[in-house]
Amino acid sequence: MSLERIAVVGAGAWGTALALAAERAGREVILWGRDVEALAATRRNDAHLPGVAIPPAIEITGTIAHVAKADAILLATPTQTVRAVAMRLSAIADGTPVVICAKGLERSTMFRPTEVLEQALPPADPAVLSGPSFAVDVAHGLPTAVTIAASEPKLAMALCQALGSPSFRPYAETDMIGVEIGGAFKNVLAIAAGIVTGRQLGASASAALIARGFAELRRIGAAMGARPETLMGLSGLGDLVLTCSSVQSRNFAYGIALGRGEAPALGLVEGAATAPVAREMARTHSIQMPITEAVAAIVEGEIDIDEAILALMSRPLKHETD
Repeated sequence: MSLERIAVVGAGAWGTALALAAERAGREVILWGRDVEALAATRRNDAHLPGVAIPPAIEITGTIAHVAKADAILLATPTQTVRAVAMRLSAIADGTPVVICAKGLERSTMFRPTEVLEQALPPADPAVLSGPSFAVDVAHGLPTAVTIAASEPKLAMALCQALGSPSFRPYAETDMIGVEIGGAFKNVLAIAAGIVTGRQLGASASAALIARGFAELRRIGAAMGARPETLMGLSGLGDLVLTCSSVQSRNFAYGIALGRGEAPALGLVEGAATAPVAREMARTHSIQMPITEAVAAIVEGEIDIDEAILALMSRPLKHETD
């Protein structure tokens, strides 16, 4: 399978970075976004990626029809907009690979993004790209490894070959559920990690939070049908460690602000939108996820942070593996 012409839908930081990665891999690249006239004129995305030049070889367009001609499409829009954007791509050919590059759960349906894609854009062949990756690192060509999952191994490998370069290393996978669950739930846990940092609760508390959060991630992953080894990989544990330890993560930074007693703007904090959905999903599957429950209650304004901390630390004692 030859995927020479790659379209990236979404001209924010992540979409621009992925377009640069595809261009470095030797592909013909189209970058689509709304109101891209200034972007096309300056070849710079200073609002999202200051100091990064966009090579002339990347076509920048605001015409969605151009996207439909691509061999594969990278959908780099926020999770809550995947459905609306996917419906605009109805002119694509049957079997066109469409790669979800967002992390989260659709709030209105509790669907994973590939499930949304299957419903909103039936001609697409869904795939998902996830892993420990910041847009600024990818844009600057710093070494980055991610996971690309598709139901068919040949498609997953073809996408890896299309996007892989000396600075961007994708690993092929078929466990789309595991990759998406890892990407969605780690954002919720990153908010919790940020709260710990913002509240100055110490390095011991941070380490405990990550470890117990990963236990929650593995529980819900098992209930959803994810493979344990997927959650131990780049798109699970790898991404969790990254987003729980760097202020480059919007979710971690949002949690820090909450921990300091501030009232930060939500913006594109995927974890805040996902937390209530994740809580409901855990309850549906009768899975104990106290950290996820606490984050959802905090972002929904149901309890304050001190109450949440007390509730977590006062839970009945148990065996660690229970």
